[in-house]
Amino acid sequence: MKPSEALNKNRVQIRQIVASHHASNARVFGSVAKGEDTNQSDLDILIDPTNETTLFDIGAIRRKLKDLLGVTVDVLTPNSLPDHFREEVIASSVPV
Repeated sequence: MKPSEALNKNRVQIRQIVASHHASNARVFGSVAKGEDTNQSDLDILIDPTNETTLFDIGAIRRKLKDLLGVTVDVLTPNSLPDHFREEVIASSVPV
């Protein structure tokens, strides 16, 4: 299954998982956001952490989304993105 198909079937659950781990504003970027994903693509998720978000939360989000969607998931925060393309990723990201 393409990550975009899994995303479209599970948007509400994705937002719930992110919120349950002290984060918000889940959005996708990369091949899924561009409509170029394939069955081999991963799903790139950008989240906004809160003061309560820990690395354990980010890891739990990644694991739960992978289990839910059945695709490889990368979960990143804006500050974890390399400086040279942070603004481009943020600008091109699409809300879940």
